[in-house]
Amino acid sequence: MAFDLKKPTRRQMLIGGGLAGGALLIGVAVSGPSRRDREDEIAAEGGERFVITWLKISPDNVTTVYVPHSDMGQGPITALAMMAAEEMDADWNLVRAEQAPAEPEFANESLGLFITKGRTAPDMLAGAAETLWYNVAKFMSMQITGGSMAVRYTGQHGMRIAGAAAKEMLVKAAAARWDCSTGDCEVRESIVYRKGKNQSATFGELVADAAEYSPSAAPTLKTPDQYRIVGKPTKRFDVPGKVDGTARYGLDARPEGLVYAALRQSPVFGGKVKRYDASEILKRRGVKQVVELPVGVAVIADNFWRAKEAAAALDIEFDDGGNGGVSSASIFEGHEKALTGESTEDKETGDAEGALKNAARVIEASYRVPYLAHATMEPMNCTVWVHDDKAEVWVGNQDPLGTRARIAEMTGVDYDNVKVHPMLLGGGFGRRIPYRAGFSEFPSEIDYAAMIAREVDAPVQLVYTREDDMRHDAYRIAVANRMKAGLDADGNPVAWQNRYVYKDEPAEAPHIPYAVENQSIRYVDNPTSVPRGPWRSVAHTQHTFFNESFMDELAHEAGRDPYDFRMALLKDKPRHRAVLRLAAEKAGYGGTLREGHAFGLAVQQSFETIVAEVLEVSLDEDNRPRVHKVTCAVDCGRVVNPDTAEAQVQSAVIYGLTAALYGQITIEGGAVAQGNFPDYPMVKIAETPVIETHFIDSGAAMGGLGEPGTPPVAPALANAIFKLTGKRIRELPMSIHDLSPASGKFAQAAD
Repeated sequence: MAFDLKKPTRRQMLIGGGLAGGALLIGVAVSGPSRRDREDEIAAEGGERFVITWLKISPDNVTTVYVPHSDMGQGPITALAMMAAEEMDADWNLVRAEQAPAEPEFANESLGLFITKGRTAPDMLAGAAETLWYNVAKFMSMQITGGSMAVRYTGQHGMRIAGAAAKEMLVKAAAARWDCSTGDCEVRESIVYRKGKNQSATFGELVADAAEYSPSAAPTLKTPDQYRIVGKPTKRFDVPGKVDGTARYGLDARPEGLVYAALRQSPVFGGKVKRYDASEILKRRGVKQVVELPVGVAVIADNFWRAKEAAAALDIEFDDGGNGGVSSASIFEGHEKALTGESTEDKETGDAEGALKNAARVIEASYRVPYLAHATMEPMNCTVWVHDDKAEVWVGNQDPLGTRARIAEMTGVDYDNVKVHPMLLGGGFGRRIPYRAGFSEFPSEIDYAAMIAREVDAPVQLVYTREDDMRHDAYRIAVANRMKAGLDADGNPVAWQNRYVYKDEPAEAPHIPYAVENQSIRYVDNPTSVPRGPWRSVAHTQHTFFNESFMDELAHEAGRDPYDFRMALLKDKPRHRAVLRLAAEKAGYGGTLREGHAFGLAVQQSFETIVAEVLEVSLDEDNRPRVHKVTCAVDCGRVVNPDTAEAQVQSAVIYGLTAALYGQITIEGGAVAQGNFPDYPMVKIAETPVIETHFIDSGAAMGGLGEPGTPPVAPALANAIFKLTGKRIRELPMSIHDLSPASGKFAQAAD
């Protein structure tokens, strides 16, 4: 049977887009069961009760925190549990944590806090909000993991408040039991005590009574000097299972009667099936059936190897959807042409054109970065079972509620009859997000698994091979830009002009923190046939390379040290100055380096976190870059778990270094040329530099940490290469450049 891919309906876009804005809830009819009663039905047993959303307490005094985020190695399950337990004054030894079920009651806003731009609407907790969210949250897909928002958003504005409100409810229950005022009670280590009296009760003893109270709209939160859990190195809940093999990922799903699907897709984006003949492969052992999809044909078998081999042998012919002539060269040619045409304002301050005309010197440069794949370590997969007007899904991804909505759309099963079993995910960083408005406009493996499951009378697990994944990703976009700046007679920047392709999120990524009075930042569009999606640090990964590399070019033209040049231009940015100063000091910037070594540096603010990095770099005997040490200074506000925070910076650096050195997806004949790690290499352990991380607590609001360490890597590396070779790297990755002393291939020599 052939299928047509559905465009998202309004309902799908509501769910997939994660609506925000308290006014949207006004006038919604209040009906349905109490949210906490529903949570008890879903996840409580044996006397357990939810005292408030996300926080369940058992009779033996164990508190379980349900976290509405996926864990792909960044540690939100532990960090958010720490934040809730801190405000509860819980005994950490009695705290457990799990990923929340894919149910509206457990969505980020289901606490009753409707958060808009970091602010809360306190009235949402009172009275009607208890039942309002049962009806509304299904239209609010807020179990999304991305944008480095777990700690700074759900933790700060959700878990802390949930923990503090729960403590107040427990204290009220104790005070009522003892016929005293709440002021006569205090909480320590999951026990409520009556001051001056020999009376106490555990959380477990009080939870049933406490759950009868409505949560406070504005509970009293701790001040940092009162913390005893947050800020201390804490072992993560997820690590033991990953070490002993008991952790369950999407690929570990094994519902009874499971069959496997391999998908033979059109290699050209936009291509469709012209004809196929499955008669021969259907004779193969274990092969059960084939299902035609818009992009190809799925082969179903009793194990994945048989499905994969049969799909590879399938007699099939595709058309190219009119995209057979698309290549990386033609895409960048289109980008460059677009950059000469009309543009749309991003940021305009002062009179950049006038300042450029009057500048003593004008510097121009063009930069570009290629498409990048995500290359998740766990192959992409999704298991779906459609039966009895129901659908079950086993998948590790970054939006379980969005997945639930999408499965409902694709299978025709009512949303309330779709059950998602959230699994661990072996890597993501934007790859494991279902079809959603504002991100990829292209279907995902979830869509295809649902289509296949509709036609198979058994649970079916769709698995991508590495080649499938590499050639059918939702890629970080390829971007080109043109930079122009004017310097006055003293070498100070008086004008900054940037023209770039694609306006992507976050919107502030192309902006600079430097004190340049006249700025003109504008963008153009040049749509292509290549699927695009979020990638770690999103637009910051491209624009930090452009801006911080060009800033070094200006420093060189001005005859100034890049560090001193930046510090002078950051005169109104004390947080930026502090991280840059600390990174330089800890790296020994300006001191004596070993012969053949050089420093490169960069700084960027992303996701409300500021990161400066100094790379120590040399060239090996084959004139390839070798990064020896990366010194990072990070201002992310208060650090919740120092161990996890440091690990996230290390991970981000390695991710960024892989992209800077090797990352490149090229398009040939409308299709991706790369297929596996031999032609899309990763940084190996032997290449991994020493990564030293220093945190600054400036008192600023909490920022993200999963992504901000990635953007400064590429420009810092390129700036070090310039010091070593005199060649300015304006196109990534480094592997396309010949850095030998006599060569000018690709690398553009400095003027």
